[in-house]
Amino acid sequence: MSKPFRPRRDFKGLEDRRRQATRLFAAGRLTQAEIARRLEVTRTSVHRWHVAWRQDGPTAWRGAGRAGRRPRLERSDLQVLDRALRAGAATWGFPSDLWTLPRVARVIEKVTGVAYHPGHVWRILRDLNWSRQRPARRAKERNEKAIKQWVAQDWPRIKKTLAGSGPGSSSKTRAPSPTGPRSERPGRRKARPPS
Repeated sequence: MSKPFRPRRDFKGLEDRRRQATRLFAAGRLTQAEIARRLEVTRTSVHRWHVAWRQDGPTAWRGAGRAGRRPRLERSDLQVLDRALRAGAATWGFPSDLWTLPRVARVIEKVTGVAYHPGHVWRILRDLNWSRQRPARRAKERNEKAIKQWVAQDWPRIKKTLAGSGPGSSSKTRAPSPTGPRSERPGRRKARPPS
C-alpha cells in the first residue's frame, strides 16, 4: 500500500477564494457563515479574511506568496558559501581536507554570520548539490610500491597453486586430508557386509 502524502498547497486557489470572499463582503448580502459554506472553508478563515478586509480594503485578498519561514541565507550567500567550500577544508584551517557537518557549520557562520546547527547543515549542502562522500580508509604505513609488486609477482603464483590443489572436502568446517579418502557422491550408502 502506498503511503499517503500531503499535497502541496495550492496558493493560486487560496488567493482566488480570498478574492471571492472580499467581493462577497463588499456586496454585504451574506453572513460570514454563508460565505464559509459557499467557499467551502471554515468560518474561522472567513472571519480572519473579514478582519483583514476591513483593515486593508480591497487588496486584503493578496497572499504572502509562500508558506513557511523565509530562508536565512540568500541566494548570493549560498553562492559565496559554495565557492568557500570548494576551496577545501584545509584552506579554512582544518587539519584535513575532509568536510564534516560541524566544519561546514563553522564556515557558514564565518562567511555569512548565520549560525546553523550541524544537524541542519546537510539541507544547505543538498541545495548546493553536494553529496555525502566517505573517504577510503587506508593505513598510514601503506606501501604502494610493495603492494604493486605483490600483485604483479606473488598473486599470480598463489592463484595458480590454489587451483591445482588436491581433493576438496565435503565438510564446510574441516579442511580436506591429503591422505584421506575422497568424499563420495551424495545419495545412498553402500551396504556393509555383516561382521
